Amino acid sequence: MTYTPNTPSEQAQMLDTLGLRSIEDLFSDIPKEQRAVSFDLPEGRSELEVRRYLKRLAEKNAVHLTQFVGAGFYDHFIPSAVDALASRSEFYTAYTPYQPEISQGTLQALYEYQSCISRLTGMEVSNASLYDGGTALYEATMMAMRITKRRRIVVDGGVNPIYRKMLVCYTQNLSIELVEIPPSHGHSDREQIVRHADDRTAAVILQNPNFFGAVDDFGDVIEQLHKVGALAVVSVYPLSLGLLKTPGAMGADIVTGEGQSLGIPLSFGGPYLGFMATQKKYVRKMPGRIVGCTQDTEGRRGFVLTLQAREQHIRRDKATSNICTNQTLCALRALIYLSLLGKQGLTEVAERCAAKTVYAQERLSQIPDVEVERAAPVFNEFMVHLPADAGDVVGAMIEKGFAAGFPLGRYYEGMEKSLLVAVTEKRTRGEIGRLAEALEDVLMTLQI
Repeated sequence: MTYTPNTPSEQAQMLDTLGLRSIEDLFSDIPKEQRAVSFDLPEGRSELEVRRYLKRLAEKNAVHLTQFVGAGFYDHFIPSAVDALASRSEFYTAYTPYQPEISQGTLQALYEYQSCISRLTGMEVSNASLYDGGTALYEATMMAMRITKRRRIVVDGGVNPIYRKMLVCYTQNLSIELVEIPPSHGHSDREQIVRHADDRTAAVILQNPNFFGAVDDFGDVIEQLHKVGALAVVSVYPLSLGLLKTPGAMGADIVTGEGQSLGIPLSFGGPYLGFMATQKKYVRKMPGRIVGCTQDTEGRRGFVLTLQAREQHIRRDKATSNICTNQTLCALRALIYLSLLGKQGLTEVAERCAAKTVYAQERLSQIPDVEVERAAPVFNEFMVHLPADAGDVVGAMIEKGFAAGFPLGRYYEGMEKSLLVAVTEKRTRGEIGRLAEALEDVLMTLQI
């Protein structure tokens, strides 16, 4: 058996119907510089050949590396029960709950997920998840503009640069003014943020901890924003909330984040989930869907889609979004993970991350010519300034078995020698020590 969609005779028949001579002619309208080398694809392969080919490709992945990379996606321990429960056929094969009367299990799980996110963030209401952390932040931006009727957004430069690029991409044709405030030594320039927030500003977008790992309490900043009628959108790292002050306690209006750290493996970039929570008064401006709990005429508890995605309403010009996909299975994993850990377990994981980060900071600061950034407190991620190009260092460290961090020069001009290092509860003191030894050895080699 070979995996070829059409036989040669079928291809010839279709081309003849179109009045074309070859597959190349089918794509002739595409400029040559934007085309593949050729559309003349090779013959299909058997299942055995495909398996062998994919196995060879998989063996090229550096799965053996000890992970110190973060930058928004983190290597946390996932209890076996998460996979066992989330892979049950009742959940794993369940379709989107368009008909709530036959989707009670899925709806109840989403209802409990919303409850967890609301408690975790300190907000009043959560939706049933969005596509990922970046699109959730964009959705919050659009939501803030619907609430305030304003079209100016101030963005802290400490917000994940991937999210900021997504914001630019999604909004560039929507007549939205984006004002970016550069960070100062890896933490938010609070004075500039407040100064640029005026009565034309719909929202200020903040992140805690920020991309550099710096932790802040934005309560006073948010108070100033509210005085000019602007909303505060805060993107958070959910596991950090086991230890840090919640955005709800800071006075945030909309909270978003990437839920990957809640029981979802890294998986080469997805699938993940974005979460969103807000105050009850803004619930009808929130995108996506919300599951509610009710009673039927006989007094039995049931679950319904209280607010649903635009597809169910055909809202046309009033649709909140067209990317408000609900990641039900990922949300289920997050629910199971949070339920297994509980309040005490979540705090314990956060404390372990923070404690091991302090140890890593101290250990790396002992390396000659290496400077650990200490301008602000951190949670589990911090900057290290190196005497060599961070990209070169990361490449050399791979050969020693370490994914040593994220080179900040990739997104920030002038930071080519700065490395972002992440430490989770999975990293041991021994691994941190070996990282420091390998880094010192690599720096000596590069400087020679």
